[in-house]
Amino acid sequence: MGVVRLSCLIAGVGTLMVTVGLGGAAATGAEAETPTFADDVAPILYENCVACHRAGEMAPMSLVTYEETRPWSRSIKNKVLSGEMPPWHADASVGEFRNERRLTDAERDTIVQWVDAGAPRGDLDKLPAPPTFIDGWQIGTPDVVFEMAESFDVPAEGEVAYQNFAMPTNFTEDKWVTAIEVRAGAPAVVHHILAFARVPGAAPRPPAFRFIPVSEQAVAAEHARAERARARGQEPGPLAGGPGTLIGLMAPGTNPMVLEPGTAMRVAKGTQIIFSIHYTTNGEVTSDMSRIGMIFTDAPPSQEVRASQIMNPYFEIPAGDGNFQVDTLIEFTQDVEIDGLLPHTHLRGKRWEYHMLYPDGRREHVLSVPAYDFNWQTLYQFKEPLSAPKGARLEASAWYDNSAANKANPDPTVSVRWGEQTWEEMQYTGITYRVVEQ
Repeated sequence: MGVVRLSCLIAGVGTLMVTVGLGGAAATGAEAETPTFADDVAPILYENCVACHRAGEMAPMSLVTYEETRPWSRSIKNKVLSGEMPPWHADASVGEFRNERRLTDAERDTIVQWVDAGAPRGDLDKLPAPPTFIDGWQIGTPDVVFEMAESFDVPAEGEVAYQNFAMPTNFTEDKWVTAIEVRAGAPAVVHHILAFARVPGAAPRPPAFRFIPVSEQAVAAEHARAERARARGQEPGPLAGGPGTLIGLMAPGTNPMVLEPGTAMRVAKGTQIIFSIHYTTNGEVTSDMSRIGMIFTDAPPSQEVRASQIMNPYFEIPAGDGNFQVDTLIEFTQDVEIDGLLPHTHLRGKRWEYHMLYPDGRREHVLSVPAYDFNWQTLYQFKEPLSAPKGARLEASAWYDNSAANKANPDPTVSVRWGEQTWEEMQYTGITYRVVEQ
């Protein structure tokens, strides 16, 4: 789900030396060096912002033209200086990611200087052509599009429970997918969509790792789950974190899944796509009909990308606790390369940390999200795949604020357990990876 960003090389802005009697001449020289929208700011916005900040997308305003951007210039400066925009919450000192949206110091300084100078337009003849988007799809024209069978009417007010919608693909053969994009029909009321794939009646494909309980509660629950499975004459399967395997996501801060050349994801014949949608009301009754698009490759890839999930549903966050920790530990049963990790909690989630524990005893910090924000969901895609040999363990830790100090907390007076609704909680990580064939 990466965004390709070209670094904009900004010429250094000279320091204006104002001396008595030379104000007019000095100002003229400064104007020549002041960043303008056409020359300096538009390239930054086109590379980093307009995928979302354009007509028909989820961002609240378009930033494509000067006329659209100028009224928001002060707000843009404040958001850039605070680090709120572009949305990127990973600690820069831990790991490198190919879909990083962080501005360079030069880009940030250019925007600030442009706003402080009064947001001049510049020569529009020098304005670069804005990016083109095909029929609203960021991945290009999909080979197939699946849409909800019926629209869903979101009420004007109140809390809306998660809604699930099933869409048959009618695939008569396995498909190899290189890009997946989930699009909201009504972006104003769709906070996020999780797109799952399942084949009705078929057992889920085992992942290349196993869950290791790390608490007494988890040990007891896993033991009980195993006993129930064996009583049915079955071996306990992997933990299920939803109606299938997560293959796509639409949320603030998340871009479409576009896989690297030579890789693809297998979507089995007979697959159903399940949308799990979180709606938010906005004062008006709004009808939504969301959809998902896929691009196929004609032949199996040299490497298969697999999607799965890591979770710990065995927890209880005490009422009023402002820093409660929940851990998950998995052990890889095959050699794999991890492409990306997507941390997900609800309104009480505040921080995530991930460490790789190698068979030789090394412990590596691989991802840190020190200020997790439910309003932004990001699949962090490693610049170089993270090697996880057989026997390596991945430790995922999340912290929660269930206190009154958390302004987003639905109710700090109650204990919280696992659940799909936003007033409940999750300790869930989406993971994309490749099995290394020997």
